[in-house]
This record gives sequence, C-alpha cells and structure tokens, in this order.
Amino acid sequence: MNVMPRPPKRRLGQVHVPAVTLSHGGGGKAMKDLIDDVFISVFATGSPEALEDQARFDLAALAAHGDRLAFTTDSFVVDPLSFPGGDIGKLAVFGTVNDLAVGGAKPLYLSCAVVIEEGMKIDELRRIALSMAKAAAEAGVTIVTGDTKVVQRGACDKLFITTTGVGVIPPDRILGIDTVRPGDGILVNGLLGDHGAAILAARGDLALESEILSDCAPLHGLIDALLEAAPGTRCIRDATRGGIATVLNEIAEASGVSIEIDEGAVPLREEVRGFCEILGLDPLYLANEGKIVVAVPAEEIDAALAALRAHPLGAGSSLIGRASRGEAGRVTMQTVFGGRRIVDMLVGEQLPRIC
Repeated sequence: MNVMPRPPKRRLGQVHVPAVTLSHGGGGKAMKDLIDDVFISVFATGSPEALEDQARFDLAALAAHGDRLAFTTDSFVVDPLSFPGGDIGKLAVFGTVNDLAVGGAKPLYLSCAVVIEEGMKIDELRRIALSMAKAAAEAGVTIVTGDTKVVQRGACDKLFITTTGVGVIPPDRILGIDTVRPGDGILVNGLLGDHGAAILAARGDLALESEILSDCAPLHGLIDALLEAAPGTRCIRDATRGGIATVLNEIAEASGVSIEIDEGAVPLREEVRGFCEILGLDPLYLANEGKIVVAVPAEEIDAALAALRAHPLGAGSSLIGRASRGEAGRVTMQTVFGGRRIVDMLVGEQLPRIC
C-alpha cells in the first residue's frame, strides 16, 4: 500500500526587530515572520489549514450543536491598550463571545483582524496576542483565521482589533429584544460600571485609593445556567457602550413596553458611585464588559435570580425593575428620594475609546 508521506512541519518565522515597521504589512517575508512569530505561534491549532486564506468547518459538526448559526463582528479601539483587569486582546475575545452568548448561542470560532501602527513595540503586540489566546482558551473558542495590516505612524493609535464570531443556537432557545411583556422582571448580574471606571483609572483621570478592575469576562456559562433555570427568558443583552440605560431603552422601544427601575436596587460599587458624583457622570451609562440585562417572565424571576447568584459571575445579581403597560418605549427610574426621572438613551459619548 502506498501512503502519501506527511509534509514536514513548517518552521515558523521570527521577528528580529523591536518595533513594527511598514515592511511588516507589505506582504513579504517580514510580514510572514510577524504573523508567524506573534499570531500563528499562539493561535494555530496545529492544522495545516491554519495557513490557508480561510477557515473551514464541518457542517455536520456545527449542526450537532443546534439548528441556527449565530454570527457577529465587533471592533475594539480601547485607550489605553491595557487597563486594570484586562487589555484590548482579552476585551476583543470576551466581547465577541458575549455578543454570541446573549442570543443563546454556543460560541465556537473567532476571527482576528488587526490594524497595527508603525512603531508599535513587538513585545507589546506579542503580549496582547498571548492574552487573546489565553482568553480564547478560557472561553472554549478557537481563533481560526485573521488578517494583519500595518499603517503609518499617526494613522491609528497603536492597535485596532476586529473580531468576528461564529456560534450555534440550540433549537429550544428563542430570545429577542422584541419579546418583553408587561410584568416581566428586569435583572442584572452584578455591580455596574466597573469597566468604565477601570478605563478612567488607567488614563490617570482618577486618583482612587482602591483599584477597580474591569469586569471583562466570558458570560456564556452564566447564560447557560440562567436559561436552564428560566427557559422562558425573553431577552438578554450585554450592557457595553451606553451602559444599562441604553440597553433598557432599546428593549422598551423594540417591545413596545414601559420599563421602570428602582435606583436603590441598581448594584454599584461605592467607589464608582463616588467618582460619578465627582465627575458628573451617570453610572447608568457607564460601559460594562461582564454584565447582562435580562428580561424574564414574572413567574421565573426567583428561579432566574437563584441561578445567576449561584454562578461566580452572577453573585451580585439583582432585580432592578419591571416592564409595564405604560408609555411604550419609556424608561423611568424611581429615585432614592421618592421621585421619578426619565432614563433616556445616551446621546453622544460619555467616555470615548472605552472598548
């Protein structure tokens, strides 16, 4: 029997300069060495297909997880690249994983496209790629394809990352922003605003005695536990840019309901509450990277809260409000002083370059 000999394993190139140059985006050996050294070395699964121009999937293997494909993409331009509790690489992986998970999908594969500014230190780029690899392993996903571009100094700020995610939705999961009904409870899974505070601290805008870490985390395990305990869950959204206020307005408008939240039930770290008062920020609009807003039927609120609180990423979960038959699309908050105020959608940007 004639057996085709396996080709020898390709030797990966190496970068021998301290910073990225325009030649690293030119398509030649310098670019190959950069991709090999920084990305392939930590992302590749060992398959020869890692060197192709596209990722290839077995459709039968995908179908084993469910009957609908979930597909999302996101770009990350955070400043600074590293912050307490994370960095742009970790943020890119977990952010995309969470965008899949809030639709009920099992995240499976990611792509990674980077735009690198000429002059970025190779060691910093390598550290971020390694952070992405570790985050992907933690989330149980594989980075299977990508792209690399280098631009001149000043054309971008060190590094921009775009990640695209593919997942599969099991047949019994029906979630939608337009499915919330009067009487449904509105839940969050813990302290809000930590990511926004961590970015502010990393920029030197705050002088905090205790360090606040970003809440950046993969949420699909938490969401799986929630949906098992409360299968009637209507809607799940991750409260990133624009915070929970923007998410609540989107839900109220799409479902044609009114939502009222209780200020006293909104979980906030005292440090976050304090710096918001000092800087004139509203914590309802602060970005989060590990928090979800959940709408569940009234009869499943207790089960949903119990499931969330039993998970490490949901220990601080709280029922913060309810949907009602009031003015469609209106979000209000019962304040701690006994009054009510309108919680509108964010106009503009409280904190630019946050994720």
